[in-house]
Amino acid sequence: MVQQSLPGSQPSPAEPAARKRFRVQHLAEHKTAGRKLTMLTAYDTITGRIFDAAGVDMLLVGDSMGDNVLGYENTIPVTLDEMVLAARSVARAAKHSMVVADLPFGSYESSPQQAFASAVRMFKEAGVQAIKMEGGTRIAKHVELLTQSGIPVFGHLGFTPQSENMLGGKRIQGRGDEAAERLCEDALALQEAGAVAVVLEMVPAPVAARATEILRIPTIGIGAGSEVDGQVLVWTDMAGMGDWSPRFAKQFGQVGAALAGAAQAYVSEVQAQTFPAAEHQYEH
Repeated sequence: MVQQSLPGSQPSPAEPAARKRFRVQHLAEHKTAGRKLTMLTAYDTITGRIFDAAGVDMLLVGDSMGDNVLGYENTIPVTLDEMVLAARSVARAAKHSMVVADLPFGSYESSPQQAFASAVRMFKEAGVQAIKMEGGTRIAKHVELLTQSGIPVFGHLGFTPQSENMLGGKRIQGRGDEAAERLCEDALALQEAGAVAVVLEMVPAPVAARATEILRIPTIGIGAGSEVDGQVLVWTDMAGMGDWSPRFAKQFGQVGAALAGAAQAYVSEVQAQTFPAAEHQYEH
């Protein structure tokens, strides 16, 4: 509840303005104003709540949970049921961040109608505010149907993990004049179909900068340089949860090491019979 100031009083400069829910219209506003957008992946209520409170604009419930949470080799085995469950968990936690969910491999490619049915599940069962699909011109009709039906869509170009087998592995995309031109054409096709933003993954920085320049909608980069409208990272890379992270990621903390240390301390104290101590026990 917002507290009202007494008549004649001045609000304290230490009191922050109430933070509003981040919505679709803020994407275009931030691009126009030059304010960088922030996005992190989240796959559960705990991380969703933490990142929401930290001020992250958007939470991406990515199919990257396949190889970061579920133990799959890549994103391809992830099912729509798994995505809906994860998205619901994050959406319940997010009070301010926009929640965007991936449509996983096999849930949208065959037709615009299939994409619509999958997106409707995400909205009705999970409560997200937008969905993301991989591809450019080939999914323009899908994007058009969804956006005309009131479903905001994020595009995804460059390295598209669901097409990893066709791309020959995790390889940088958009190299060379022809490939760069094709990527920009795909980005424009998504924009004209009604997409509200485009994620650019593993794209040379000059190509990403060019796409950002020609688009009215924001670009969100991951391994695409600094001349984009925003950044997204997989949270486990961002927080140092493993021994390895991609070159384009920065570890802003060492959460994995801290968690391992906490677990080791717990084991040690239980075995030494120093936990639970008196303060952890109930009396009569």
